[in-house]
Amino acid sequence: MNNEKRMIECVPNFSEGRKREVLDALSRAIEGVEGVSLLNVDPGEATNRTVYTFVGEPDAVCEAAFRAVKLAGELIDMRLHHGAHPRQGATDVLPLIPISGVTLEECADMARKLARRISDELLIPTYCYEASALRPEHRNLAVCRAGEYEALAEKLLDEVKGPDFGRRPMDERIARTGATVVGARDFLIAVNFNLNTTSTRRANAIAFDVREKGRPVREGNPITGTIVRDADGKPVMRPGTLKGTKAIGWYIDEYGIAQVSMNITDINATPLHVAFDEVCRAAQARGLRVTGTEIVGLVPRRVLLEAGRYFLEKQQRSVGIPEQDIVGIAVKSMGLDDLRPFDPREKVIEYLIEGVKSEKLKVKSEKLVERSVKDFAEETSRESPAPGGGTVAAYLGALGAALGTMVANLSAHKAGWDDRWREFSDWAAKGQTLLARLLQLVDDDTEAFNRLMAAFQLPKKSEAEQAARAAAVEAATLHAAEVPLETMRTAMEVFPLCQAMASEGNPASVSDAGVGALAACAAVRGAALNVRINAKQLSDTAQAQQLVAEAQRLCDEAQRAERAVMEAVEAKL
Repeated sequence: MNNEKRMIECVPNFSEGRKREVLDALSRAIEGVEGVSLLNVDPGEATNRTVYTFVGEPDAVCEAAFRAVKLAGELIDMRLHHGAHPRQGATDVLPLIPISGVTLEECADMARKLARRISDELLIPTYCYEASALRPEHRNLAVCRAGEYEALAEKLLDEVKGPDFGRRPMDERIARTGATVVGARDFLIAVNFNLNTTSTRRANAIAFDVREKGRPVREGNPITGTIVRDADGKPVMRPGTLKGTKAIGWYIDEYGIAQVSMNITDINATPLHVAFDEVCRAAQARGLRVTGTEIVGLVPRRVLLEAGRYFLEKQQRSVGIPEQDIVGIAVKSMGLDDLRPFDPREKVIEYLIEGVKSEKLKVKSEKLVERSVKDFAEETSRESPAPGGGTVAAYLGALGAALGTMVANLSAHKAGWDDRWREFSDWAAKGQTLLARLLQLVDDDTEAFNRLMAAFQLPKKSEAEQAARAAAVEAATLHAAEVPLETMRTAMEVFPLCQAMASEGNPASVSDAGVGALAACAAVRGAALNVRINAKQLSDTAQAQQLVAEAQRLCDEAQRAERAVMEAVEAKL
């Protein structure tokens, strides 16, 4: 997870679902924090409650959550609140959920710190629940919220039932804001598995087979027999096969089918594709089929990528293919488009975030890698100095990685080579990683040039301004030399891929492996020129010499590696 972008989700529930001006103000408070994307606002008039969903980097999300809690305490008066949903605070519940690059334990620590800050700075009593619970009984939200707002005055005086932070007698402030329950939990996937039946009883039977809780043990007839109870009178349960899941069966009139409706509360213990396969097995055992899957709400990107790779491996196919293709395999394998078209851009959190950012900017993407080949070439041809040689060098490296990966994928699916699919799949996966890194360097190189130009444009009237400008220019120049050096290092990793494909890959594609090596060598040598021209401008001559020396060493290695690949290619032509 260390290479993943750190991202968490926050899903606060505010005790207001009717006043649009309040809801809009809360939205503005959340969106006002840089680095946060507000994905959804779901108000309920009958419940007088609204659920917000926003995501981003952890510190930004925690700050947005704090500001929203502060504003909710000012705009929502719990003394006047009435609604159908249980509640005890203006901000009733505030869970933090790991999405990528962050563990549940880290989220729990963030939640505890946020709960304490809310109590200390806003004087709102807070409970910690789920993974952040400070007391075992507080893991359960219902325990923290027992008696709701009406019982809060009594609970505040109780050492056992009182909040974790900010316990004091009821006062005017608490009367207005109530108490907030802050916690951390894993991402919950709400999913329905479509069945080729209209029988709710059959769907329930499958749900009981697989859900963690399972079904009651009965004497005699498994359906109508007497329930077996333990010494305390509680039903003895036969656990289901899927950890971290809750499920029931129901009939959906809109679709005319029964479904197994499931909440996957621990996607690490039971990934979506594992749940799908197990429901399919249980359905088949009862003479039924799963015809498709319906995801309710959003899912993290990794859920579909894990599923796509799983199904590719079951087919003994290479997993080193573009991300959108892996997602497409997941969609088709689980029938996510069975009931309606499934658009990952509207269902995957990370893709949705990018869409929200693009909508806010209202401009064409400035990323070179998102342009067409024709646009990229024409932009390079213009009289502006960027994109220039360093950018093109990085792109050449990306093309070299892409060619090596192509040969690996063709080899993984070559007739008669089925026992070697894993070998070539592993090479293709490495190639995709290199391709992604080099494509990022395409834009990094242009960004480095733009940063250098911005440094040159800094004011230089006073001595202080001149010193600051000189420092900024030196730092930007160093960065402009380091980026192409990173391009060189990354492009060097393309040679082992091309060497393996020239020697061991599909002979019909050996020329492609050769062109890949040539492109990688051009990338290294071209990026070296950019290292040298930028290092020349550094005032730190020792550092400049070190950069140039490494660039020269990599150039020499690249030319040797290219010759080795071409010798293997020539031997097969």
